[in-house]
Amino acid sequence: MSKTAFLFAGQGSQHVGMGRDLYETYPVFREVIDGAHLDFDLRSLMFEGPDEQLSQTRYTQPCMVAFAAGMTAVLDELEIKPDYVAGLSLGEYSALAAAGVFEPQQAIQLAAFRGSAMARASEDRTCAMVSILGLAREAVESAVELAAAAGQGTVEVSNYNCPGQTVIAGDASAVELAAAAARDAGARRCIPLHVSGPFHTSLLHSAGDALHERFKEEPFGEMRVPVLFNCLGHEMGAGDSIPALLERQVQSAVRMEDTITRLVELGVDRVIEVGPGKVLSGLVRRCTKAIHCVSIETREDVKSLKEEL
Repeated sequence: MSKTAFLFAGQGSQHVGMGRDLYETYPVFREVIDGAHLDFDLRSLMFEGPDEQLSQTRYTQPCMVAFAAGMTAVLDELEIKPDYVAGLSLGEYSALAAAGVFEPQQAIQLAAFRGSAMARASEDRTCAMVSILGLAREAVESAVELAAAAGQGTVEVSNYNCPGQTVIAGDASAVELAAAAARDAGARRCIPLHVSGPFHTSLLHSAGDALHERFKEEPFGEMRVPVLFNCLGHEMGAGDSIPALLERQVQSAVRMEDTITRLVELGVDRVIEVGPGKVLSGLVRRCTKAIHCVSIETREDVKSLKEEL
């Protein structure tokens, strides 16, 4: 029996104009966008920019979750439903909304809070993130340990994306040392990423603390679809709680490779990537040939998906 997973894109895939055609076509998408009440005009920023503002963490995150929540509403209206959901970093909030844990507007508000907390945690610190290509994860971990022992600051693995693609982050000097050690160990390339902070490392502990306080007053709905969590690489266990996993997520590594491996174990043979972008489909293809990937970002993508199904 065929099984489908929705994978939700994370920060970095955003672009000016995303969702405009969906807004013009689908009332349920429009309802989500127009229902967002933030301290900025979300619709205007999504559709008109400027790109510099859209790319700032505190603005990117609610815009991305609003896009995902709107697209999920479109898919639900078309009776296209997932057996499992997951997301890359920020995309986990979109996944939780799709699973019924958060209402769409609640997820957008939480994303705005999270984005602001992450931006504050990164202020006044010279940080870096580097993607290490062509090196086994164990070798990257060894390079990180070597650099951390040099006492030049904090450096940690922040993303296990797929075989041969691991991201490290932390204080710039320590990240530079770890990247050099990775090159010495045989890494094919070390690519600096243009981000505003050391996401998914212990340097964001203050963002985790802020989320902890916010979640004390936040209602969490019943999970109607199983969610695979970033910091676990699989479903939550009996001893886990969603608030604790989200607090942990912002300051520990994203295990997307493990998540994709787990989807294969669960019998998933189709992934619908809810964009913008096609980053997650690329990661899935690098991890397995057992899953067919479809990326949806535009009304034409939705039409093609409906016809395919």
